[in-house]
Amino acid sequence: MKLTRTFVLKTLRLLTMVSACAALTSHADDYADISQLLQANKFSEALAKVDSQLVTKPADPQFRFLKGVIQRNMGKPAEAISTFTKLTEDYPELPEPYNNLAVLYASQSQYDKARSALEMAIRTNPSYATAHENLGDVYARLASRAYNKALQLDNGNTAVPPKLALIRELFKPNLANPRPVVTAAASTTPMPVAAPATPSAPTTAPVKPVSAAAAPAMPQTKTVPAPVPATVPVNASKAVEAAVMAWAKAWSAKDMASYLAAYSPEFDPAGQQSRAAWEQVRTARITGKSRISVTLSDLQVKLTGETAVASFKQAYKADALSVSSRKTLNMHRNGDRWLITKESTGR
Repeated sequence: MKLTRTFVLKTLRLLTMVSACAALTSHADDYADISQLLQANKFSEALAKVDSQLVTKPADPQFRFLKGVIQRNMGKPAEAISTFTKLTEDYPELPEPYNNLAVLYASQSQYDKARSALEMAIRTNPSYATAHENLGDVYARLASRAYNKALQLDNGNTAVPPKLALIRELFKPNLANPRPVVTAAASTTPMPVAAPATPSAPTTAPVKPVSAAAAPAMPQTKTVPAPVPATVPVNASKAVEAAVMAWAKAWSAKDMASYLAAYSPEFDPAGQQSRAAWEQVRTARITGKSRISVTLSDLQVKLTGETAVASFKQAYKADALSVSSRKTLNMHRNGDRWLITKESTGR
């Protein structure tokens, strides 16, 4: 059973993570040159250029990340897996290498390894939305295998075929029209795809979602009136911006008291972590760095009554690491303060 195009498309876009942070380093021109070579499918030239950079900068995580991308595009998954694995060992705080390992494992139908890699990505960054979605796709594939095995052991089980049909329907749109996998940096040849095996059974039978991971979103059964925008003071937007900038400043200064105080008591960490466990992990990760710089740009705030959504570009530097990403903070007014209730990365 091969990886569906949906999963590959979604995750392989992250293989170009380096291009987003290239402008933040002194090697921007080198990253740009390599990106152009990738876009032109000149993988051998791109690899040679990366290797030449790694001679003088062997620990550079971005060039090493690019090398893994190139190796995957050259059809060298074993080498790419080795590159990304070593990157997770040297930079365990980065979720993207774990995610890309999952892509490679899943392309080889090693879904258990893909699941483990994605769980590590989420543990590293619980607000990494893409990893959560990818993990759902992997769970759906694992469910398909389990249902097929159950049917082999008991072909009279009438509850299994509808569940298999549901998973097949979930991936059907992308299986019907396979196209080349395309990333922002390069195009690759189409990956072979195969639908989950579905035994002869009525596909119109009513089915209940197997799990939240395998089921498509279900429509609401009641109509909810659209929220009426409340009148917001003109300075409310400025107050949200100030709260976001103070959060980034506390992070850069490793001021854990101010950093943790920026989060609402209602903040629920992703990844099934308790609040206490999340605070412990964040404290260890932040205070363990010798220096941190968090710079925000393109900050946009949308207000609705007592809630706000702040989205921005975040440039993060810690020791030798430099990465950039999109980030979103959901916030709620608590007295005269705006506190974070949810955060997500990659949107």
